[in-house]
Order: sequence, then structure tokens, then C-alpha cells
Amino acid sequence: MRFAILVLSVSACAQVAFKQSPDRIAVTIDGKPFTDFYIGAEAVKPYLHPLRTADGKQVTRGFPMETMAGDAKDHPHHRGLWITHGLVNQVDFWANEKNQKGAGTAGRGDVVTRRITKMDGGKKQGVIGANFDWNNAKGETLLSEQRTMTFYSHPTDRVIDFDVTLTAAQKVVFGDTKEGMFAVRLRTELQEKAPGTGKMSTSDGKETEKAVWGKRAPWVDYAGTLEGAKIGVTIMDHPSNPRHPTYWHSRAYGLFAANPFGVHDFENDKSKNGDMTLEKGQQVRFRYRVVFHPGDAASAKIADQYSKFAKTK
Repeated sequence: MRFAILVLSVSACAQVAFKQSPDRIAVTIDGKPFTDFYIGAEAVKPYLHPLRTADGKQVTRGFPMETMAGDAKDHPHHRGLWITHGLVNQVDFWANEKNQKGAGTAGRGDVVTRRITKMDGGKKQGVIGANFDWNNAKGETLLSEQRTMTFYSHPTDRVIDFDVTLTAAQKVVFGDTKEGMFAVRLRTELQEKAPGTGKMSTSDGKETEKAVWGKRAPWVDYAGTLEGAKIGVTIMDHPSNPRHPTYWHSRAYGLFAANPFGVHDFENDKSKNGDMTLEKGQQVRFRYRVVFHPGDAASAKIADQYSKFAKTK
């Protein structure tokens, strides 16, 4: 408890600051709320919600965490921003709400918070480190996750870096399914499907779901008009990630996800196999950057931002 008090007192005077309560960590940037990191026992997977632009507009859907006008009520497992996968030894960590059975033959699983390892605010950036266990319905751990999230202060953008290492607690197979993996669910106003105003675009200039879903690209931007202003969200796939450039499970109804595993779904070829196997003790590392920005990908200079991200170690 003494350590937690020390962390909070240091963070309180920082431009990126954190405040921990039993079920979440609040993140403020430049004195303004940015997001909450939900890690309590009621969260069947850790997630960030809501996520806001630098001027305070909420970008992510409210449902099922809160009631917002115009929210679609589909896919209750789409909570803010999260990272899980639909088939891990046939356990579903994607559609894993407590009232869902899970699509895998082994049912649904929970991602359980084990420890917050770091919570350091700072003038330009702040870091949260955490350990999680991916457990099946019997409580057996399939994967141990070590995650670092770095939040940056910026005049116009909100930027988060994710560095996730998954260690196999037993032999693990990431199954080939489109239901994964690093994802955010956007507000109705930003989706492509009417009544939304959004449009997806890739690093190589392709646009709309038809040209983006199931395709591979280093980054994808999803931009539209929200509360009278043009804003966008970009997900960047680091060149060191497995199977870079990743496939994109990004939908016109506002789901926006990078998924390196759903090969036979994305290629529409059942002869292909996107499974990935880890033997006990083996690790796999994923790195992503998310940018919440004003304007579209061109005006936000996302290509330049990606070039800088790609060079990070």
C-alpha cells in the first residue's frame, strides 16, 4: 500500500498521470481524462474505456459499459480497446462475456489480472505494466501475458504503444479464425455503415471495408466526423510482429482489429492454415501503436508517424 501511495503522489503532478482504484486505473493527460484501464474481477478481459481525443471527444462505443445515444447493441464483447483471440486451444477469449458460451469447442476463457508491475507517470509519457493469465473454464492457465502500455502527451494527438509478450504455460495453438486480436470498437458516428460518417483507409491507399477487410497492411486508419469535427483512429502493426504486415478484421459497423491468425477466413481459402503453435515456455511478442488524431490520415501525417514507430526497438 505504501508503494501505491508513492506512485499516486508522483503521478499527480505529471502530465501523464494515473490513479488506481480497485477495479481500474484512470489515465489523465495534460490534466484531462483520457481513458480508464479496467482490470477488476468483473472484467473477463482487461480493456480501455472510454477513449477520447485530445479535445475530449469520446471515440469508442459506450455499450455495454454505459448508455450512449445511437449506440448499437450488438457484440457485447466489443469493450473499448482490448487484445484477445477467439481460439486458443479451442478456448474463446474473444466472445467471452460471462453469458456467452464461446465459439471454441472448449468454451470461453477469462483473462485474469495477476499484478500491476509498473505505474509511472511523467511529463511527456507514462507507463503501465501488468501481468495477466489467460485461463480456460477450469481455471488452468494457457498463456501468461506481460504487457506494457505507454501513453504519450501531445498537443493534438493521443498515442498509446502496446508491447505484449505471451508465454505458453502449456502447449498452445492460436487457431485460425477471424475473431481476433488487437481491437477497438468505435462509436456509431465513426463507423462506415450508415448512419456513420467513417471510412477506412490503408497504408497503400485502399479505402472502405471491401478493400480493407481480410487484406494485409502495416497500418489502417478509420476516420469520420464526430461532433462536427473530422477525427481518426490509426492502428499500426510493428515490423517485428509475427506475420507482418498483419491482416485486418475491420468492419463497416465500427469494429477495427489487427489479426495475424485468420488466414483461411481472410483469404477465403479453407486449404490454408493460419494456426500458430507455441510449445510450453515459448513466447511470442506483439507491438502496436494506436493514434487518435484530428483530420484524416493524410492531414495527420500517419505515414510519417508510422515510419518513426517502425524504427523503435
